[in-house]
Amino acid sequence: METAATAAPAWGFFSSFLLLAFGTLVAALLGAAHRLGLFYQLMHKVDTASIRHGGENVAAVLKAHGVRFLFTLVGGHISPLLVACEKLGIRVVDTRHEVTAVFAADAVARLTGTVGVAAVTAGPGLTNTVTAVKNAQIAQSPVLLLGGAASTLLQNRGALQAVDQMSLFRPLCKFCASVRRVRDIIPTLRAAMAAAQSGTPGPVFVELPLDVLYPYFMVQKEMVPAKPPKGLMSRAVHWYLANSLANLFAGAWEPQPEGPLPLDIPQASPQQVQRCVEILSRAKRPLMLIGSQALLPPTSADKLRVAVETLGIPCFLAGMARGLLGRNHPLYFRQNRRAALKKADVVVLAGTVCDFRLSYGRVLSRSSKIIVVNRDRKEMLINSDIFWKPQEAVQGDVGSFVVKLVEGLRGQMWASDWAEELRQADQQKEQTFREKALMPVAQHLNPVRVLQLVEDTLPDNSILVVDGGDFVGTAAYLVKPRGPLCWLDPGAFGTLGVGAGFALGAKLCRPDAEVWCLFGDGAFGYSLIEFDTFVRHKIPVMALIGNDAGWTQISREQVPSLGSNVACGLAYTDYHKAAQGLGAQGLLLSRENEDQVVKVLRDAQQQCQDGHPVVVNILIGRTDFRDGSIAM
Repeated sequence: METAATAAPAWGFFSSFLLLAFGTLVAALLGAAHRLGLFYQLMHKVDTASIRHGGENVAAVLKAHGVRFLFTLVGGHISPLLVACEKLGIRVVDTRHEVTAVFAADAVARLTGTVGVAAVTAGPGLTNTVTAVKNAQIAQSPVLLLGGAASTLLQNRGALQAVDQMSLFRPLCKFCASVRRVRDIIPTLRAAMAAAQSGTPGPVFVELPLDVLYPYFMVQKEMVPAKPPKGLMSRAVHWYLANSLANLFAGAWEPQPEGPLPLDIPQASPQQVQRCVEILSRAKRPLMLIGSQALLPPTSADKLRVAVETLGIPCFLAGMARGLLGRNHPLYFRQNRRAALKKADVVVLAGTVCDFRLSYGRVLSRSSKIIVVNRDRKEMLINSDIFWKPQEAVQGDVGSFVVKLVEGLRGQMWASDWAEELRQADQQKEQTFREKALMPVAQHLNPVRVLQLVEDTLPDNSILVVDGGDFVGTAAYLVKPRGPLCWLDPGAFGTLGVGAGFALGAKLCRPDAEVWCLFGDGAFGYSLIEFDTFVRHKIPVMALIGNDAGWTQISREQVPSLGSNVACGLAYTDYHKAAQGLGAQGLLLSRENEDQVVKVLRDAQQQCQDGHPVVVNILIGRTDFRDGSIAM
């Protein structure tokens, strides 16, 4: 017979088990309630009568961040945010291809130092932007891409244009987020804008499902069946859908901060700056290579220019730094960079990277002391384990670093014969181009001569956009930007097709500037249709097409090495007539009017000043004396 003494342990175990099971059940129920948003809904109301929509929250954040332009190609997934931006005075500019919208946002980011914004519809609308987003990543441009998406409950259920967009953009963007509730739009966008500009700038992506953008009554109509449910399962499904709807809109219109968050910008330490000052103070033949990163905020272009002039170190400028010192500054050198690097005893790589553009670091002399400064540590030290080694590697903002160098080197002078030696080499190379400009070509116009005349005609208030291979590679040696932030090229990714988007963004940012686009004929094929965009939005830009009827930069190497011109040939297409068909002005330059090159350029300028976009189709000869290398 069981005694009370033996029964007590069994009862204690059983009661503990019941307590544990009950606690587990309660925890599970509380967890489920939390995931279903029931607790949040108790404290935050759902305004079922409101006609507001999530697009208004998007527009409010953009407005609070000073965004003036939104580039897009319309789609039903994103209509609410486009309408809301228009109502708040943000100019909505629609393009004919989504990639152009992102290129335009990229240009705005580069020229203003703020975040450029593009919005495109779900699925193919977003996949069409991938090239431009990757280009922005490599060029380190702070671009915000807003993408539509299928409704939250319909994702992974075969909805129209539904793909795994997050997996597509995570490798391309610094920050990716999918908004699941209307109340999360504002904090998510604020975080994205800050991430785009902090550290090493770059693109960010925010996915906005359809049901977080449209108003409650429209989402309710699509999400919750109007007929009362019958049966237990139908009632459960109906409750789940109604609860999901409530969770989407709970607290949606409660006030939240909309303005910018603080940015995290790395800075060189005083000790690092001092070590660099000591290295430079002992230099006899110093040289600076200044890249795009130097033009990033918070240091203004004017402040950086003054700092570089005060330092007095000879400079080569690349990317967005082209034009920093104006057209003909005594410290600015453009030719024979490889030879100069071999002779320099101290080289400062200020935002310049040892990738293919510097032969992976092989152009640097082993005897030179190398100072490298960059916001991105990985990029800063690329190939330093093989071909070069820095004396001092500084992870920090480039512009701020150069300004601090001035403070430590104030009064420092370097021998004038070093700059004079570089100047003589520059002049010799310029002379070879003048000689090439006089050489005859078999047919059409000499491209070097044409580009020299472009250089002579280019006004001081111009912005140069370059998009192409052979013709643009030559222009990089001959045509000089007139000031800082007046040159736009794709960057290290070497993307063709940036021209129209860059021109669109540039002209909107600086309406008083003349935007001159230099295209190869191959590259122009990507941008032609956007002259419809320029006409519709009254954006007067000027395109100069170096038309040699081929992918000549490729052909020049393919034919001698492989013996075939396959896929390299194009036609002397009447691009100027195609532009006329889109409502733009079109002009032709050929052998028949080669003595009127300057007049035609002036006529194109006048057409732009009268408000018309213009295409100048320049028939140029295929030559073998041009330097076809990419010099971005």
